Amino acid sequence: MKRRNFLVGATAITLAEFLAGCETQADLKIKLLKNTIPAQMVSKFKGELTSSPKLSFQPQESLIELFSLLQSWQRKLLLEKQNLSANKTENIDIANLVTIGDYWLANAIKQELIQPLNSEALPRWNKLPKKWQELVKRNNQGYVETQGKVWAAPYQWGTTLIAYRVDKFKSLGWQPTDWSDLWRAELKGNISLLNQAREVIGLTLKKLGKSYNTKNIDKVENLKSELVKLNQQVKFYSSENYLQSLIIGDTWLAVGWSNDILQLVKTRKDIAAVVPQSGTALWANLWVKPVATSETSLTEKWIDFCWQPQIAEQMSLLTQITSPILPGINTNELTSEINNNPLLLPSQEIIEKSEFLYPLTDNTIEQYRQLWREIRMNRE
Repeated sequence: MKRRNFLVGATAITLAEFLAGCETQADLKIKLLKNTIPAQMVSKFKGELTSSPKLSFQPQESLIELFSLLQSWQRKLLLEKQNLSANKTENIDIANLVTIGDYWLANAIKQELIQPLNSEALPRWNKLPKKWQELVKRNNQGYVETQGKVWAAPYQWGTTLIAYRVDKFKSLGWQPTDWSDLWRAELKGNISLLNQAREVIGLTLKKLGKSYNTKNIDKVENLKSELVKLNQQVKFYSSENYLQSLIIGDTWLAVGWSNDILQLVKTRKDIAAVVPQSGTALWANLWVKPVATSETSLTEKWIDFCWQPQIAEQMSLLTQITSPILPGINTNELTSEINNNPLLLPSQEIIEKSEFLYPLTDNTIEQYRQLWREIRMNRE
């Protein structure tokens, strides 16, 4: 699964010009997803430190690239242990923290690419809402476990949204509010959906009052028939190009990720978006600690800095990607820019109905794949 940064907001400042120097000499080395941390936040973090450490924040283009880095470091470490490489661990230049998406967390754990975090060294861990704590508590196989170790620190999250053309829906006389609207006859042939089985089957399960993480979908009544009907509504499936067609009016409605869509609705008055009232899929960007990385207290300080309420608000507004700390803050303490933006921070009621896509067993994954193949074959 891949989330793309389709558009780059003017305020999502890159770090390339701000941070220079030799990465290997840095006291804190972080590999992060491009456009997720504004440069002025790094500057503020450095200003809060009593010492003057050297910081290296290296943006990477994609989550796939970041996950590949973790795998590359592990391969080099294994070669070193087998005496097949002259490199020493300190020369491999492993970062202290790396961004991964929550979808990648299970594999990172199973492949032993990362190590658990010490939540007791994170002063604001207990301020993190329960939903986000549960997301990163896993067993050694990567499955969610209430008493599991803390394997990551969430620093951003978003939703799957419905984006639509205001002009087209004005002529229809109504606006979409929930997943069930995708089945309305007047939208036939005017919808684009993500090319993701978990997303499409999940939103159909949600329409039927079920969970995105339903384990035995073969037993869900009417699921296949509802997916067949939805498939007939869809003009095309894409996880990359769904917004272009909406922009030019080739489609009227698109299902997509909030990090793409929020940037778009800020600049396009002819496009609006809504968080489905029955709940939606959630995703998160996480800080993880690679295996064999050098230990430094700056790691925990940076994570805690990201969770400071004021910093969390500023980062959310600058990047248009929400901090996990915000849902736990009383709305009276939040700025109007946050409170008045239900796409950036949905209501507590909708958040409670929404779900992260948790890893499934092999048997359940095969059920999803088989159903997805059947639905897509009917289209082709």
